[in-house]
Amino acid sequence: MKKIGLIAGSGQFPIVFSKTAQAKGIDVLAVAHVSETDSALEEHVQSIKWIKLGQLGAMIKFFKSHHVEDTVMAGGITKTNMFLNVKPDLKALKVLASMRHTQDDGLLRSVAGALESEGITVRAPTFLLPELLAEPGCWTQRSPTRSEMADVRFGWRIVKEIGRLDIGQTLVVRGGSVMAVEAIDGTDATIRRGGMLGKKNTVVIKASKPTQDLRFDMPAVGVQTIRTMGDVAAGLLVIEADKTLVFDREEMIKLANREGIAILAVHDIE
Repeated sequence: MKKIGLIAGSGQFPIVFSKTAQAKGIDVLAVAHVSETDSALEEHVQSIKWIKLGQLGAMIKFFKSHHVEDTVMAGGITKTNMFLNVKPDLKALKVLASMRHTQDDGLLRSVAGALESEGITVRAPTFLLPELLAEPGCWTQRSPTRSEMADVRFGWRIVKEIGRLDIGQTLVVRGGSVMAVEAIDGTDATIRRGGMLGKKNTVVIKASKPTQDLRFDMPAVGVQTIRTMGDVAAGLLVIEADKTLVFDREEMIKLANREGIAILAVHDIE
């Protein structure tokens, strides 16, 4: 592979992906989103096109003009901006008109379908970065307590159900009760809402959706996740092994150890 298209959202993932691709001799042609993507991405790609949310036709035109046949999606989009800053062009309006709802999976699959109808394949970004996937096990000095594991068993089925309904990927529980369910406000806001209600020692569970398309919208955690948990005195982070992206893992674990937070990666909970 000599070139790859990048549909860049927010966060560090687009830059991490681009650096890795360049190190492997792969040119990156990026489409970046105004008010979302870090402008530093420009330093790590061969060419970049800035668009507003919803300019699908402009995205396709850019990729085709550079003869891009393979693309990846990396980085998030602030979901509330989908209702504030979106500027759909004719191509996007046609996609939206064919959808029953604009929930995450349906919307992203429709965008991927529009790209692939133009001969542009959408791949999982982890094909270049398999080391970002969470390995199973307890990563921290502190292991989960018996009561925390009871909450994990209670919450795992629920987080999978909200994923099946394409509501969110994160759940906060304590003492056998649901404190918060992720909605359009995102993971950090969910942790804060749950922590406010649970007061302390809440359990945060983040897992993939049962029908997760691993090409996009994979669960992701990092240092900021632990910082937010520390702010509300949460006690345990549970993530799904091999289906969760982990950024700055070493720094994340060091911070968790300082805060007394346990981190557990599992394939499933019975």
